Amino acid sequence: MKVGIIGTGDVGRALALGLSGARHEVALGSRNPGNAEPPPPALIGTRKEAASWGDVVILAVPFHAVPDTVQAMGPNALNGKVLVDATNAVGTTGLAVGYTTSGAEELQKLVPGARVVKAFSTAFAETMSTGRAGGEAIVLPVAGSDAAAKDTVMRLAADVGFDPVDAGPLRNARYLEPLAMQLMHLAYGPPKMGTNLGLKLLRGTA
Repeated sequence: MKVGIIGTGDVGRALALGLSGARHEVALGSRNPGNAEPPPPALIGTRKEAASWGDVVILAVPFHAVPDTVQAMGPNALNGKVLVDATNAVGTTGLAVGYTTSGAEELQKLVPGARVVKAFSTAFAETMSTGRAGGEAIVLPVAGSDAAAKDTVMRLAADVGFDPVDAGPLRNARYLEPLAMQLMHLAYGPPKMGTNLGLKLLRGTA
């Protein structure tokens, strides 16, 4: 598939490597494409160019930059497209939204014509190019209310190497976004487990 990744930070670059390695075409969108060096064989362009080009668009920018980024992409450019929200809904003192909404649901309001799916925010950039930690596939919860869009994202995640799990409708991003914060605490807080970690679900037999 043609995947436009908006953002050229650690997350965007790692996903570009993983998806390119799985034989998907990737283009990165940047505020300053002339100053950005994409990981080969990914292409580089403006945020609007990458969003218009991709069949699937992944939003991989800081949460506070979402409104400006959506405006730069042009909401109409996303009509009918799968839009993956990989952002962490984190403010200066903790979770930026929650309880009655989520960052992903607010994104859907900004781009009502897109098919928003929440994914990748529960994984660290260090693991995003392979979907693995400690030699094992990381479980990746994927939430979305459009079944076909969610299935597309789950297939992309599996292609990279993740173990994708259907996490229900988009409103369940309210649970995934705090989960991402808990993982950050494990990585950087008192346990200091580092970022080469991820979720794992154990499935028992009936």
